[in-house]
Amino acid sequence: MGFKTVTPNEALIVSGVCINNNKGGNNIIVGGKKWIWPLIQKYSILNLNTMSLNIVSNNVNTKLGVPLTCIGIAQVKIGGKAEQKLLQKASENFLSKDTFQIQALVSETMEGHQRAIIGTMTVEEIYQDRKTFSENVMRIALEDLKALGLVVVSYTLKDIRDNNDYLRSLGMGKTAQVKCEARMGQAEATKISRIKESMAHKARMEQKYINDLIVAESRRNFDLIKAQNEQEVKTQKAISDLAQKLQEAKTKQDVKNAEMAVKVAERKRQIEIQEQEILRRAKELDARVKKPAEAEKYRMEIAAEASRQRLVLEAEAEAELIKLRGEAQAFAINEKAKAEAEQMRKKAEAWKHYKDAAIVDMVLETLPKVAFEIAAPIANANKITMVSTGGGDIGAGKLTGEILDVVARLPALVESMTGVKLAQH
Repeated sequence: MGFKTVTPNEALIVSGVCINNNKGGNNIIVGGKKWIWPLIQKYSILNLNTMSLNIVSNNVNTKLGVPLTCIGIAQVKIGGKAEQKLLQKASENFLSKDTFQIQALVSETMEGHQRAIIGTMTVEEIYQDRKTFSENVMRIALEDLKALGLVVVSYTLKDIRDNNDYLRSLGMGKTAQVKCEARMGQAEATKISRIKESMAHKARMEQKYINDLIVAESRRNFDLIKAQNEQEVKTQKAISDLAQKLQEAKTKQDVKNAEMAVKVAERKRQIEIQEQEILRRAKELDARVKKPAEAEKYRMEIAAEASRQRLVLEAEAEAELIKLRGEAQAFAINEKAKAEAEQMRKKAEAWKHYKDAAIVDMVLETLPKVAFEIAAPIANANKITMVSTGGGDIGAGKLTGEILDVVARLPALVESMTGVKLAQH
């Protein structure tokens, strides 16, 4: 115990007995010293340094419902030496708290007031008038912080953010508007410049066309006069040439008429000669061709008739030969049938006497044929696949056994059909 000294940024708060403020005593000393009586008095030191706080309000809806994040910086401190009432309140509220606890409490209070102001303004108002926003936050926060013994030294809106690109869209719209106005101004200037340029070009071209028209008209008049003169010259020349050609044509026509008369006389003479030649050739043809042709025709007719008679006779002889052959074949077939019938009749009579023996003879004669027919599919097969369980014969022995088994059943079949027992014969 004893004297306790504090710096100007600290406050000494003394509590206990023997403290009489009405007689000039003071239990709060800023930047001074005081005697502390042991056992009956206690003291605490309160830090008066300015606290710099980041006040962050995330996604707070503005007046029109647009979520916005605002970041403010507040400078807050406990009241100083000249503000004993604030010191008294601060000692009552923060004496048992450290600096971090005080900062947390002040940050929450400021953040609540900051949210309240955000909800009363639009995004455009906050973005364009940050000063008004800061003044409003300080105004409503000042009273609450005074009740805690605190003073707001300053408050500034540091940054504005949004997650929906609302601010970026505002900037883009303004940028686009400025660019549009700039393009419009440039386009207007370009339009005026091009109009003036077009008017000058138009005037220049009009004067050029007028000059060209005058030159063309003069050239046309000159060409017309020149063409008229050339036409008159050509007309006179054509008349002269035509008269000359007409005279030449008349002369040539007279010459051709004379030549034609000569050719007509010559032609008449040639025609008479040709007519005489035709008569001569006709007589020669009649003597040399027509008479021999008629003789040849008669000869060929006689030869054709003889050939026809020969063919008819040959055909009649061939038909008679065929008829005789048919009759001979019919007679032979008839005789053969009679012989076979006689043979069958005699066999039948023999079978009547030797019925069982004949049947046995026929069966024995037929057995090899039956065995051949049964074995024929096997002889014609290219490949045979056999599956056996191993209980009997396998392979080729199995196949031949099947064939012999079928042949062995024939006597029983004959006996059932004829009643003859082959085993007894």
